[in-house]
Amino acid sequence: MKKVLIPLTNHATLGETDQVNGTYAPELTHVVDVLNAAGIAYQLASIKGGAVPVYGTDIEDDNINTKVLSQPAFQAQLADTTPVSEINIDEFDAVFYPGGFGLLSDLAENREFGALAAKHYEKGGVIAAVCHGPACLLPIELSSGNKLLSTVAVTGFTREEEIDYNTINDIPFLLEESLARNAAQYRKVQPWGEFIVEDKRVITGQNPASAHAVGNALVNHLKG
Repeated sequence: MKKVLIPLTNHATLGETDQVNGTYAPELTHVVDVLNAAGIAYQLASIKGGAVPVYGTDIEDDNINTKVLSQPAFQAQLADTTPVSEINIDEFDAVFYPGGFGLLSDLAENREFGALAAKHYEKGGVIAAVCHGPACLLPIELSSGNKLLSTVAVTGFTREEEIDYNTINDIPFLLEESLARNAAQYRKVQPWGEFIVEDKRVITGQNPASAHAVGNALVNHLKG
């Protein structure tokens, strides 16, 4: 059975504020739903391991989010994620980074997950990310010494969307600027529209509306 590693943040607030944060649930649950439907396994992980913070769990009219959040197997993994120190990356066929602002404070600069992802990619693996998730590509450095981002085109949460969401003044750094400076190319569409970029074996989605499409693209790569 194919298996996807899903690293999640341990950081429970928006930057240094006291605003509740972590991983944004729909960007995780919509991809997990696609994986479940395709018969692909997943493992939730984090830097420290254990229970991780998740927000966006009570969104109205998001039946997929509600369904996945109610699954005992999913809840069990959320309550006891695997620490990065215990991960054998050779067991996985893909790595997926869901969004949420929390990761800007830990995964976006974590060299342990970065090293695992680099090894995975250089062995032919697939890497996917959505919304703020592409920030986790920043610490991925290939054996050539080049950053993975410098070799691919990507998308991610935009400056306009940060302004609309009223987070522009509280985020640790502006994702669009970091991606534009580091990636071979940064692409975007108008705020809140579904948009994904596939380049080589890297799949990125711009915002929450793009999560389902990222999941489908990931499954297509794994089934192809």
